[in-house]
Amino acid sequence: MIKFGIIKERKNPPDHRVVFSPEGLAKAVVKFPEASFLVENSDIRGFKNETYIDKGFEVSNDMSDCDVLLGVKEVPISALISNKKYFFFSHTIKKQPYNRDLLQAILDKQIEFFDHETIVNQKGFRTIGFGHYAGIVGAYNGFRTLGLKNSNFELPKADTLLDQKALVSELSKITVPAIKILLTGKGRVGSGAKEILDAMDIREVSIEDYLYKTYDQPVYAQIDALDYNARKDGKNLDLTDFYQHPEDYKSTFMRFAKVTDFYIAGHFFGDGAPCIYTREDARSKDFNIKVVADISCDIDGPIASTIRSSTIEDPVYGYDPVTETEIDFMNPKAIAVMAVDNLPCELPRDASEGFGEMFMKNVLPAFFNNDADGVLERARMTKDGKLTERFAYLQDYVDGKE
Repeated sequence: MIKFGIIKERKNPPDHRVVFSPEGLAKAVVKFPEASFLVENSDIRGFKNETYIDKGFEVSNDMSDCDVLLGVKEVPISALISNKKYFFFSHTIKKQPYNRDLLQAILDKQIEFFDHETIVNQKGFRTIGFGHYAGIVGAYNGFRTLGLKNSNFELPKADTLLDQKALVSELSKITVPAIKILLTGKGRVGSGAKEILDAMDIREVSIEDYLYKTYDQPVYAQIDALDYNARKDGKNLDLTDFYQHPEDYKSTFMRFAKVTDFYIAGHFFGDGAPCIYTREDARSKDFNIKVVADISCDIDGPIASTIRSSTIEDPVYGYDPVTETEIDFMNPKAIAVMAVDNLPCELPRDASEGFGEMFMKNVLPAFFNNDADGVLERARMTKDGKLTERFAYLQDYVDGKE
């Protein structure tokens, strides 16, 4: 029997998500009778303690007898229990300076650590995450920003609504003007955003029609990396080449920027890839975009107008392309930017349900089949106080040399 603990989220601002909802845990114990689950007492979780108790689970303040502890955000160093297995998002795999102490503490406390970001299949693709729900909330927030910027409709903030169904209900009440909406990305984030666009019955059109036709209704196009990047030598190769040799490419995004009113950024951006649009591009008289919902939210990265992340409390700011500075988003000169970097937090119940389903499908079996597919082996970052071979590149970071 393996005892799993669903731990309380302790990071500020509070995160209401959880790895398993009560319903998700109930399914997990049926599917894996060799597993037991203990839920840590929490007053901020999107599901009340009583709903877990109603499903037959014990709620406790003491998690010390659990074998594996499951969380979402970083666990404060003071709350880490030595010699346990932990799963959570540590934000250390890119050598983020602000979490160096956390990884050092994980090693010092002899914790066997698995980061949700490092859980990949045999081809190296991530199998769990909150990206789909980031896309859903990001698209909703983008439309809310559009309404505020143009003063033609108002939507309530997403975190005041219960679930995705409520978001769609609110969107059904507004009238979107005859604009062109561009969505970059066809992964989890892009699929979430597309789900919202389709739920609103906004017409999807081909790239060719998007670029060259005019419409008396709102339309959108969903594009992938090779639609807005081209090799510098003019060769037409595949996405694999772009991912392997991004430095050989240049952005062709301006052909879309000329005709786009509202841009939803849901793409993956890799090291060395060209900027989607630069500060110089944004100053161009041909640049037509007035509202950006940057779900990917890479600061000073591929989208020049994203100069900082925004918050759930204050989600929108303005970018002045001429001065390259932040201004009031209602200023006529401003590009309105929504760049909240923790969007799934606004839909905690749905996001938790979806995450639990992925975790149950892609991770839990490994504990009971001797890790037949190598899921845990690939994801394990630390063991016995040392970094595993796959994550040895973090040693200089841990030592404070990077």
